[in-house]
Amino acid sequence: MNLSKILFGLATLMLLVPLHSSAQFTVDGQLIVRSEFRKGYNMPIAENLDPAGFIAHRARIQAEYKVDRFNFHMSIQDIRTWGNTGQTKISDDFLSVHEAYAETSFGENWKLKLGRQELNYDNARFLGNLDWALQARSHDFALMKYEKEKAKFHFGGGFNQDGQKLSGNLYTIPNQYRAAQLIRYENVLGKVDYSLLFWNEGRQWSTKNSTGTVVAQGTRFRQTLGIPTLRTNLGKSTLSGYFYYQFGEDITGKTVSAFNTSAQFSRLLINQVETGKKLRATVGFEFISGSDARGQEKNTSYALQYGTNHLFNGYMDWFYVANAWENSVGLKNYYLRSRYEFNPKFWVQTDFHLFYTYSQAVDREFRALSENKLGSELDFTFGWILNESVSLQGGYSQFFFTETLEAIQPVNLENQQNWAYLMFVFRPTSKAKFIGVLQ
Repeated sequence: MNLSKILFGLATLMLLVPLHSSAQFTVDGQLIVRSEFRKGYNMPIAENLDPAGFIAHRARIQAEYKVDRFNFHMSIQDIRTWGNTGQTKISDDFLSVHEAYAETSFGENWKLKLGRQELNYDNARFLGNLDWALQARSHDFALMKYEKEKAKFHFGGGFNQDGQKLSGNLYTIPNQYRAAQLIRYENVLGKVDYSLLFWNEGRQWSTKNSTGTVVAQGTRFRQTLGIPTLRTNLGKSTLSGYFYYQFGEDITGKTVSAFNTSAQFSRLLINQVETGKKLRATVGFEFISGSDARGQEKNTSYALQYGTNHLFNGYMDWFYVANAWENSVGLKNYYLRSRYEFNPKFWVQTDFHLFYTYSQAVDREFRALSENKLGSELDFTFGWILNESVSLQGGYSQFFFTETLEAIQPVNLENQQNWAYLMFVFRPTSKAKFIGVLQ
């Protein structure tokens, strides 16, 4: 993408503003710089392998033009690892469009949003903007919104193709839906916040002959029905949970019957209004159904498709991040979390997880394992608001694996599995001063 064309487009929008006295044009930006030490991040590191270390960033510029009932938004970002482009290189492939959409209102309560946009709902478990990953996530989507007081009703869909072809409609972009539809509703019932979701998506499949020619193709649909939010406050305590059920067909044609459920209890133990000191403790669990590793007729492995999965199941991301653990034996996660805020600008957090397989696990020779405990993880995280524009965030994580987890890996594992990071977050106008951490 040519940066000069982007800047020319932004300048053109600025020239349009004086034509409408009520128009507003704003330019915003953010920079996230993260250094990481990886010795077992995202997947267990094998013995005799060296750890990795690097610095990477997201630099994003956001422009918005508003006039009357119309809003145009565009977000351009540069995602790179420091040093992976030569100092004198004239161009590279790291600049991309994150969002490009228009939104218009119809009356007081209806809005239509068209274009490339984030789908970020509830706790980001099923649909999230993947803010932790520097590249983040957005969809090419059409979204209709009805919002009145506490009631919000959103519905829409997307239809994806490789390009503007003259013939044929085979969709070949990996790990993406060809078509999807969303229906979501949220409201408040007494003291209970809740939301309901239905998601239907079709994945392209195809069969090729020995010469590589496609001889058969089609689309298989998987549906997800869920209660993404179910939460009530009980004085200083909060009880919350969610439930999703998946059915339909997977990409191979197997019948799907899978679920994901969670519940947690959180209590505010210290709350000093004068000093800003707070201590919150949370205990909970999450079950993600899986399939027997020796094979079965139905696919009972739940697919965590478009959420911000880094927020769940430990920050080392061994489970369900970047396709890790997909179509597996599933997971049982029991966790305990504590967060202490020294003041409104500085906090520390500790998370402890116990992991078990949901279904029967087998070793490398496909022998059933009697023990289903995978191990435990300890996460330490801190956050510090340096000023209204800049925050500092960091963390250290350690995974303690069991013989069961090593037995299902294709290689022998290094004894020490850990990960650490330090990150600067420059977001002058955003309320989200920290990313990738659940309270």
